[in-house]
Amino acid sequence: MLVLLPPSETKSDGGSGGPLDLDRLAMPQLSAVRDKLVTEVIELAADGDAARAALGLGKGADAEIARNAALRTSATRPALDRYTGVLYDALDAAGFTKAQRAKAEARLGIGSALFGVVRAGDPIPAYRLSGGSKLPGLPTLQALWKPVLPAALRAEAAGQLVVDLRSGTYMNLGRVPGAVTATVLTERPDGKRTVVSHFNKHHKGLLARALVLSRAEPADIDGLARIAEKSGLRTEIASPTELLIITS
Repeated sequence: MLVLLPPSETKSDGGSGGPLDLDRLAMPQLSAVRDKLVTEVIELAADGDAARAALGLGKGADAEIARNAALRTSATRPALDRYTGVLYDALDAAGFTKAQRAKAEARLGIGSALFGVVRAGDPIPAYRLSGGSKLPGLPTLQALWKPVLPAALRAEAAGQLVVDLRSGTYMNLGRVPGAVTATVLTERPDGKRTVVSHFNKHHKGLLARALVLSRAEPADIDGLARIAEKSGLRTEIASPTELLIITS
């Protein structure tokens, strides 16, 4: 099973790993695009105003731009520890045992505008680049990733069930045909269901945690739903490739 998570805008600082080494990242067939984007992001950081405009940052974002300027020299840490925020709080990787951590590294991938997709254990630096960003002089990120990322993900999955929890922006960088997606809906007392961003991220984090901790290796959405239900999530199967998670 390969579970694809969205990245987060917020990332932890520092790390105990050496500088970025693209050869150490999973899916080496993505290295050429990764290298091109890293170079472009570093060069963009030399012009603060241009960087803020391209990355959608405010005037107080000097620290974010400095991170990008140091992409090839700053310390790295595993991607699972680099990304922070609501989804990653619910995943609670810090609470994993050594065995659970190994399972997370075997099952989890994380979408990235800069790296395409990384594995949970891949050592990466802190950076700022969103899926919807447009770097000066380059095609869109979707145009850069779409020719290489879908094939790389198919090869990485190697016939396993893929659970794609990425947001639409990151799915569009490289889709996986047949992947199961999850939609989080909040049910009101009158029965009406709506999407609420905070609950979406939180419950996707809970689902990802359940999938990491499970001993099962689901082959389809029915097996996925059973794991989710055992973890306390309320689910419905909307189609062979869409699982609904219902909150209240």
